[in-house]
Amino acid sequence: PDQLTTTFAALANPMRRAMLARLAQGDATVRELAEPLPISMQAVSQHLNVLERSGLISRSRNAQLRPSRLEGAALKDAVAWLEDYRRFWESSFDRLEERVHADEEDCRGV
Repeated sequence: PDQLTTTFAALANPMRRAMLARLAQGDATVRELAEPLPISMQAVSQHLNVLERSGLISRSRNAQLRPSRLEGAALKDAVAWLEDYRRFWESSFDRLEERVHADEEDCRGV
């Protein structure tokens, strides 16, 4: 699959999104990422593998630890793709707001 598909597949899981939210605060070890989550260390490791393959995180080796780090490039591509849809929704809401105001004016004029 292409990078965007891989990114959105990784983001589809709430546990992985929670891990990314934690990594947005700074690098973390598997243990630190697992602490607040109701899943096993093995499950955390599996989720980290998915995030790493998707390019959303990188992992380094520091003695016995393998801290994870958030990587922005894959997120940047996803945001760029979503940007076109944000503009679509904003223009749709703008048109809806104009319609509501027009209807309010029509009601006051009656």
